[in-house]
Amino acid sequence: MTRTRHYARVVSTLLAVSLLAMLCANTPMRAQFAGPELNGAAKLMTFTGQISVVRGDDLWALNLGDIVQPQQVIVTGADGYGVFQISDGSTFEVFPKSRVVFRQNRGDWKDLLEIWLGKVRVHIEHLGGLPNNNKVRTPSAVISVRGTIFDVEVEDEDATTLVLDEEGQVEVRHLLRAGEPRVLNPGEWVRIYKNEPLAQKVIDKNGLLQRAVRAASDALYQVALDSTRGGGAIARGGTTPGSPGDTKNGNPPPPPPPPPPPPAH
Repeated sequence: MTRTRHYARVVSTLLAVSLLAMLCANTPMRAQFAGPELNGAAKLMTFTGQISVVRGDDLWALNLGDIVQPQQVIVTGADGYGVFQISDGSTFEVFPKSRVVFRQNRGDWKDLLEIWLGKVRVHIEHLGGLPNNNKVRTPSAVISVRGTIFDVEVEDEDATTLVLDEEGQVEVRHLLRAGEPRVLNPGEWVRIYKNEPLAQKVIDKNGLLQRAVRAASDALYQVALDSTRGGGAIARGGTTPGSPGDTKNGNPPPPPPPPPPPPAH
């Protein structure tokens, strides 16, 4: 399959995710702000649809505020999506039909995620303006970052990996083949094939791929915005505690507006 056809397929897939999010806008959505120090764990800040962790041979559904520990596997269904936050404020979004291991290597917290299938979007925070080194792995690639926003997708069973840099820089290495890494700047992407040398990076002309990625992410966030409209602000997924509509904190939802007056005769 040619590079152009691969590129078109990726854009088509992302647009389909965006459409899915808009169609499921009435799906129950729950959100909150981050809690105390997480000590190496990740907290589910926002979610919609089916999102679970693997325990033994079973899937256990996650709820708002649940904690995912190192080496746990996160699985999303066809309508599943979640935003997780770690202790330094960095976040990662897990998109539908994904399977992701959180901190597979307990001995090195720089190994943030291992993606077996599906798509994630990662936002790494700077710590006091200093580099914040993290790594994301797939079966065919290692992505190293210091403080940036980037997207990684394992596209198929052959572990073909797409990496798109949105902000800052990321370094991409082939996991299985020796060779020089590729350093991606904003708007650049590279596709890694499991049994081929690392390809040249590509400039996302006109920002088409980047816009498609953001559209997919923004559409899923729109579900949260719709669910809290008129009920407080959302920051990466959160109803402000104590705001209208926050029945959990003792405040009932606002009453409906009065009916319009009858028409004059």
